[in-house]
Amino acid sequence: MKAVVVAHPDDEALWLSAVLSKADRVVFCFGDQLDGGKKSAARARAVARLKLPGLVNLALVESGTRKLVDWASAAFCTTGIQIADAAGQARYDANYTALLAALTPVLAGCTDVYTHNPWGEYGHPEHVQVYRAVAALQAQLGFTLWFSNYVSPLTWRLARQMGPCWARREVLRPDTALARRLFWTYWRHGAWTWPLSHRWPDAETYYAQPAGGEVMQSLSGEVLLDVSRLRWRAGGASTVLG
Repeated sequence: MKAVVVAHPDDEALWLSAVLSKADRVVFCFGDQLDGGKKSAARARAVARLKLPGLVNLALVESGTRKLVDWASAAFCTTGIQIADAAGQARYDANYTALLAALTPVLAGCTDVYTHNPWGEYGHPEHVQVYRAVAALQAQLGFTLWFSNYVSPLTWRLARQMGPCWARREVLRPDTALARRLFWTYWRHGAWTWPLSHRWPDAETYYAQPAGGEVMQSLSGEVLLDVSRLRWRAGGASTVLG
């Protein structure tokens, strides 16, 4: 059984479209914003109208830490990434515990789980946290964890610091037809959170982290996708990790 696990509704369309049609289960971790703003209700309306396989909406309340990370000196921690605010860190840490409890029964029996990459694609602390929670459950549940090759100027430093973190890779084409159908659902209900100028690349790479028994490799020399350059009028998005 294959599962896709993302932090927020619309992340699945942006970062993991190539594997959505193969998934038996799609899991959204967070729903309401911390302040209960309009986006919370918009997400709920959109999610109710999505046609995704085995959709599980955990709808945890966000920690409100999106802008509370100093990315210039950011460092990983057990619950994800360090938050530069004590109250924000406490909410973030509490959500990690909630994620572990909620995801354990949902991912039981899975052979492959696709989720955010360790540095959170463009730089979202809850993306990093979801990866950390899924990775923490891997030893207990025995699935292979997969993540993609998206990166941004904010997260480039963290990606370069990664040690051996993958054993196999697959290059896949994004399912742009499915991604755009999902986009229209989110957009109609006011729940799309990414620029309208976004374009999906011709191909994206998925890296496998097995539960054990395989030699792991580093990302040095790998081609990553700079999301800041994935725009209709932008140039090429690929960049090689030195």
